[in-house]
Amino acid sequence: MKFENMKYERPNIQEIEQTFKELIDEFKSSNSAEKQLGIIHQLNDYSRDFSTMFSLANVRYAINTNDEFYKKEVEFINENEPTLDGLENEFKKLVFNSKFKDDLKEKLGEHYFNLIELKLKTFKPEIIEDLKEENKLKMQYTQLISSGKVEFQGKERTLSQLTPFEKSEDREIRKNASKAKYDWLASKMDQLDEIYDKLVKVRDRIAKKLGYENFVQLGYDRMRRTDFDHKMVKNYRQQVKEVLVPLTQKLYKEQKERVGIDDFKFYDEPYAFKGGNPDPVGTSDELVENARKMYEELSEETGKFFNFMINNHLLDLESKEGKRPGGFCTILPKYKSPFIFSNFNGTAGDVKVLTHEAGHGFQMYSSLDKEVPDYWIPTMESAEIHSMSMEFFTWPWWNLFYKNQAEKARYIHMLDALKFIPYGVAVDEFQHFVYENPTVTPEDRRKKWKELENKYLPHRDYDGHEYLENGGFWQRQTHIYATPFYYIDYTLAQVCALQFWKKDQDDHEKAWEDYVNLCKAGGEYPFTKLIEIANIELPFKDGALKNVVDKIETYINSVDVNSL
Repeated sequence: MKFENMKYERPNIQEIEQTFKELIDEFKSSNSAEKQLGIIHQLNDYSRDFSTMFSLANVRYAINTNDEFYKKEVEFINENEPTLDGLENEFKKLVFNSKFKDDLKEKLGEHYFNLIELKLKTFKPEIIEDLKEENKLKMQYTQLISSGKVEFQGKERTLSQLTPFEKSEDREIRKNASKAKYDWLASKMDQLDEIYDKLVKVRDRIAKKLGYENFVQLGYDRMRRTDFDHKMVKNYRQQVKEVLVPLTQKLYKEQKERVGIDDFKFYDEPYAFKGGNPDPVGTSDELVENARKMYEELSEETGKFFNFMINNHLLDLESKEGKRPGGFCTILPKYKSPFIFSNFNGTAGDVKVLTHEAGHGFQMYSSLDKEVPDYWIPTMESAEIHSMSMEFFTWPWWNLFYKNQAEKARYIHMLDALKFIPYGVAVDEFQHFVYENPTVTPEDRRKKWKELENKYLPHRDYDGHEYLENGGFWQRQTHIYATPFYYIDYTLAQVCALQFWKKDQDDHEKAWEDYVNLCKAGGEYPFTKLIEIANIELPFKDGALKNVVDKIETYINSVDVNSL
């Protein structure tokens, strides 16, 4: 079904509650594993309908945050979702404690019960009001950032629409565009501080009510991490500091020399080559048509997937007023359909969307037939492998988007992948500090962020911009507000994606086979098991980062940058 024909109806919360209670009673009185399994599947099928309504409302609100109807619907959903979480929790508690648990485990898998255990740990009815408050605060942040508009070059523009100017060949334009963005954020600093301060405190309160020392472990449990912890992540961050930061600092130094800028500033970082970075050639429709050709040639599976997305209008790609910044891929469960959302702006980010978010979409498309909804998507550190690896698998087709500048685009893409990881671990370490010290002031948080920038991004020079010099840069990162402890997953997945790139250089057929198997596995297994299926190394493993970096350095050194 085409997206515009998918009918939205406000879910009847009372009816959902009644159905849940009836199925809960039926489950309690069931006298066989078969009957209980049937009820589990019945509830899963029933949940598809209202969860699809939740997705439709959230997507349509993201497309136009000025739409009062969907704004009210999202507020309604945010208000009621914690109550439904409570009912789901009650049902899953019965499943977890079933006298037929061993038989159910055989049918549903070990991981299903591990996920339930985390679900039970992270919810009690006593936190429902706190969860509602958390949802409201997250929505406040979204509304505030989405409202961002600045006058630039005689026209009012959203923050997303400034991005092409931040990558301009003209240094003054880059400087002024960056200044416009961060001046706007600076003007909202107190509001951003207030929202975040309230979020930290409500999350800490939730954690304490659930019996946690603080929000850190609760944050990990919310992310459904069953097989790694913050100690392993800390060790991984140390590897990044030792192995990757020296390399990225070398790359920034080479970039500074390459573009001929002695006083290299933060707004020069996106400017990788004299003459400017390559932008994709063609209209939005042409880019999508080229992506169709690419996916049809990459494999039969990806061709079917992308044509499905186009034919059912499951892509909303253009940047426009009132649209939420950023990009994402989500599921419309009733229709077994992924949906891709982004803000095209004429830069390489448009190609990234068509490869990154399509990687998410392809994984969802490959595993939406699984009976257990928990298995449609893996935990996020695994889910991001699909998206980031797809970026690299599509390299051979980038001439469709960049024409004769494709090699330059690939080179920049690799550099960006490497440079991203230190920033990503800085975001993660910042969040550990915040939630281990929930009573510190906003000033203390900004001071900590500046300290982490000096640790992981020591080259960065903010050219005297007071807001940024004082540690305000992190406030632009939506994940810090909306999904705490998510951001490290991008970096873990990036290391895995770089391993897929390495494999793809050696044996494309084998690398692609492993990738497709990973996508088909969905979320049926935890991170470490999925890494086994993918035939790559765990990023936490000592030496894993160095193993892939050595191959990448060989590639970087082989590129004749003067010819690009």
